[in-house]
Amino acid sequence: MTVVSEPFTPLAVAVAAAAIRSRVTVPLRFPDGFVSTAEVLTFHGLADGKEHLLLALGAWEQALLDTDVQDPAMPGAGPLVRLHSECLTGDVFGSQRCDCGPQLREAVEEISATGGFLLYLRQEGRGIGLYPKLDAYALQDTGLDTYEANRALGHGDDERDYTAAAQMLGAIGATTVRLLTNNPDKAAQLRVLGIGVTEQVPTGVHLSPANRGYLATKRDHTAHTLDLAPADLPSDEEMLARVDALVPRLRERAEETERIRRLPDATMADLKEADVFRVLSPKAVGGFGMGVETYVEVVRRVGRGCPSTAWTVGHLIEHVWMLSRWPRDVQDDVFADGPAPLAAATGAPVGQAVKVPGGYSITGRWTFASGVMHSEWALLAVQHGDARLQCLVPMSDVELLDVWHTAGLRGTGSNDIQAEGLFVPEYRTLDWALLSAADNPGSRIHPDPIIHTPLATLLNLVAPAAALGAAEHAVELFRERVLVRKVKNTAENRQADSPLAQARFSHAYGLVATARLQWDEAVRVITASHQRRPMAMTDHERAQFRLALALSGKASADAVRHIMAGSGGSAHRLSHPLQRIQRDVDVLLNHPTLTLDPILEQAGRGLLGLGFTVSAF
Repeated sequence: MTVVSEPFTPLAVAVAAAAIRSRVTVPLRFPDGFVSTAEVLTFHGLADGKEHLLLALGAWEQALLDTDVQDPAMPGAGPLVRLHSECLTGDVFGSQRCDCGPQLREAVEEISATGGFLLYLRQEGRGIGLYPKLDAYALQDTGLDTYEANRALGHGDDERDYTAAAQMLGAIGATTVRLLTNNPDKAAQLRVLGIGVTEQVPTGVHLSPANRGYLATKRDHTAHTLDLAPADLPSDEEMLARVDALVPRLRERAEETERIRRLPDATMADLKEADVFRVLSPKAVGGFGMGVETYVEVVRRVGRGCPSTAWTVGHLIEHVWMLSRWPRDVQDDVFADGPAPLAAATGAPVGQAVKVPGGYSITGRWTFASGVMHSEWALLAVQHGDARLQCLVPMSDVELLDVWHTAGLRGTGSNDIQAEGLFVPEYRTLDWALLSAADNPGSRIHPDPIIHTPLATLLNLVAPAAALGAAEHAVELFRERVLVRKVKNTAENRQADSPLAQARFSHAYGLVATARLQWDEAVRVITASHQRRPMAMTDHERAQFRLALALSGKASADAVRHIMAGSGGSAHRLSHPLQRIQRDVDVLLNHPTLTLDPILEQAGRGLLGLGFTVSAF
């Protein structure tokens, strides 16, 4: 896409003339094999006294002649020009923290093809210098964006001045140009300095997992023409349609999932192909940045196929979201290989941490590590004095204990993790209170609203979502069953002809409808809190939220039990999906997010304005 500027008009700023000092021909070869030839020009009389270079590329003489016979106010007039600020880290060392190296390579090829000039300007770090730029990188690792870091060091957002660039262009006769840039400030400065810009030609968008946040900040802060949305970004409806298409396959593999006590490889491949794990991942790292409503609906619909898969999927999606709340240096690690790093997370029981040089030594045995069978990373809770920390460790550094032998949710493979004296670098530890808060390090990096959501909000959603989806599937199965089943010792041809069976089905249907209504109420409360800043629920809203989820889970479980009671003995065969649904839902109801008695007590206190006695409620 090309952005056409306003027609060139003469400007009032007078710029001293510069003179060409020398010319030398230099053959160019880039690491990917691209070759070109540049005539490199140096200059006398540049305003800042620096050793800037002009690389004349392609048929540049003809490009200058073509300008003379065109109306300089017409779009497309002038040689193609790139003002490229020196970037040692990106241009030479291939740093992924910026897009400078790829832009340099792209510019040489584009200008060589059409004729024009690449100006290599000695103004590292947007004019602040190499050392200060690296200092700014260190501040960015603490959560500041690129502009905030500059200001914290006492510099301006962008200290570059293009007076020397205008002098160089004037010396070679290029007073009207087509500018290859995404930065509107470059075009504005050149016009003020007397260089006509007839067309602003955007460069490509050179994304890497490490530079998405940097590019997003340039787009949002200084209006760079950058489209950072993933090319394959689906709508919420498209994402849910992908999940719906998976449900039949999840049902076919539910028995295998339970038998092998983990998600089958084919299921993981299907989920990754559908990009399910990118739902809450920030857009700046290539994720979809969707909201809580879509997230919980994904879990619920997966639950219609297999509750164990829904539990695992819900937590793996959620843990990507947890990783996106960490400081930038950790995000550079975990998102280096893609937008959806898979991590297990557990805090039960909390391990112990001892401060050592450079970090912590942690020891513990952590249970209920959801998603552990499919993860590269583990998020482990530890206690250090009065502080609770979360530690991020590679799965290869810990011991996985095969202990997940349960009556239900067997397919989640939520095994134990053990570590003894494991060293964790300090930058991969984070105070739990900071991680949990709406104002977390990641919220200063990513604009996606979901990153500002308090941690406990999403932690409470997976169990009731999976239970509701399972109950909805159970009603489907019960309907199919009563319409064909012949009950022994009765006169009816099928169970559905019995008034008692009709009443039982309508009761089960109504219980699921109740579960759905309570579920909708919980999601409504979350959505309302998202309309405010900060995204914090009042005690009354938190009580409403937890109570609605608990009552939704209870109604889902009641529906499943009611269905099983009317489904006959054969429904208890291990080959029948109803018995597996019942066992899975029974286990879900024992999770702390659905354990009814303490939730009723705390919700009552919140609704009565008495305050909670459980801080995590």
